[in-house]
This record gives sequence, C-alpha cells and structure tokens, in this order.
Amino acid sequence: MVYLNFINLDSETQERLLSVSKEDVESRFGEQLRQYAQTHDSDYDGLLEDEAMRNLYNYDFVFNM
Repeated sequence: MVYLNFINLDSETQERLLSVSKEDVESRFGEQLRQYAQTHDSDYDGLLEDEAMRNLYNYDFVFNM
C-alpha cells in the first residue's frame, strides 16, 4: 500500500483537490465563514482558501496503480 500526503502530489492534482476541498468547505461552512469575514472585516476568499487547505489533511487519498 502506498501512503502519500498532499505535498507529494503533482501541482495539477493539488489544484484539483484544492478546488474540490473549497467546494466542500463552502457547502458546509460557507455561511459561517461569510459571517466571520464580515464581523472581523476579513477577506472571505482568503478564509475559504485557508480552511480548504486545512480540510485537505482530513482526506484519505486512494490511488489506483
């Protein structure tokens, strides 16, 4: 069995997984992030990006070889 983390993947795969993670975070926590960004005068897209990166390390990556 091969264990890889996000850093070991090529840039195209990283971008695709980050996009999927952003969609996941936005669907689950989008409203909460918007409220936080408005309350603290923060950038919503930056918060979304940070949360998406944190979310990636909760995934289990499975590859067919």
